[in-house]
Amino acid sequence: MKVLIVDDEEMIRGVLKEYVEFEGGEAYEAADGMQAVKLCRDNDFDIILMDVMMPRLDGFSAVKEIKKIKNIPVIMLSARGEEYDKLFGFEIGADDYVTKPFSPKEVLARVHAVLKRGTQETNDIVTFEGLKIDMVGRNVYVDGEKAELTPKEYEILFYFVKNKGIALTREKLLMDVWGFDFYGDDRTVDTHIKMLRSNLKQYRKFIITLRGLGYKFEV
Repeated sequence: MKVLIVDDEEMIRGVLKEYVEFEGGEAYEAADGMQAVKLCRDNDFDIILMDVMMPRLDGFSAVKEIKKIKNIPVIMLSARGEEYDKLFGFEIGADDYVTKPFSPKEVLARVHAVLKRGTQETNDIVTFEGLKIDMVGRNVYVDGEKAELTPKEYEILFYFVKNKGIALTREKLLMDVWGFDFYGDDRTVDTHIKMLRSNLKQYRKFIITLRGLGYKFEV
């Protein structure tokens, strides 16, 4: 794996680099967000470890710029563990958030988890307790009984399953499920998810509302 480590503290970069290379990976370093954006323009990385508080360009701003040019998984590293900061990180596209001080072993474990999640293909048929979803046949069964979903409800549910465990903003759902040419607002997302939850009956519990952010499908 090819990892970009972005932190203004040289010691932290050095420790993480040592652990990445110990596992046979390649580690590249950047001391601030501007260096990180430039490196991402010129290189392809498998994942980025991004500090939040840095000079010249902070981690959140750097992630926004990087996401404009390449879709690289990002794990945020920060001494700020407030819920707002974590939710904002997820909203701009971060895949995970680790609060300092951290164990390098934990960070590497999270790296492997994010990379595995990104490459793991969804099975044709998935089951969550009594909820059975046929991804190819586009059929959903609740305790053995076929659920009558609208085409858009199917798309939302399948999108949730493919992104299981990932925080999804309303804006991202609109863009990925409805498309760039949709001119409605994010209330459309809430309305369709309300109907989807109703059709899933007791398994509506898998669709979790993230207040002020969006939704997550979690089992």
